[in-house]
Amino acid sequence: MKLPDSLREQLKIPLGILLPESQADKTNIQKHISESSYVISVGDRTTEKMIDFGLIPSLQIIDGQEKREKREPPKLENTTELIVENPAAEITSQSMSVIKKAFVLQPPVRLFVTGEEDLLVLPVCVYAPENAVVLYGQPNEGLVIVKITSEIRNKAQTLLDLME
Repeated sequence: MKLPDSLREQLKIPLGILLPESQADKTNIQKHISESSYVISVGDRTTEKMIDFGLIPSLQIIDGQEKREKREPPKLENTTELIVENPAAEITSQSMSVIKKAFVLQPPVRLFVTGEEDLLVLPVCVYAPENAVVLYGQPNEGLVIVKITSEIRNKAQTLLDLME
């Protein structure tokens, strides 16, 4: 599925709460995560920030880049690693399958994307377990925190349905 130009502006609207960069610290993030939350991080910087805070995401989706620049992936041991190809401005059927598979594996699971991981927030929001919280970066603004609800699932599914 490819991202049509008509959806680009809509996808700049955060799916959840936007914590400004200056407030995206461990204390403020923890206010949105419970002990039983299945935490999902999308993006290298977001994943690294969570690991540095000692909040290990159950599912981490990274692509080894930050703002189109290559970077060293965040370090973490004892992680199940999956690899998937997902070109920029697309969501492949393989990516959807691997995301579904990741949710049944023993956490922590790291999905390394060859290509770009940004849009994978949408299938993650559709397939994530009930107690999931998704974290992703909003470029130059801060951290978006999305608690998975039926409303969020429906919104993410509607956006997916609009892709070509």
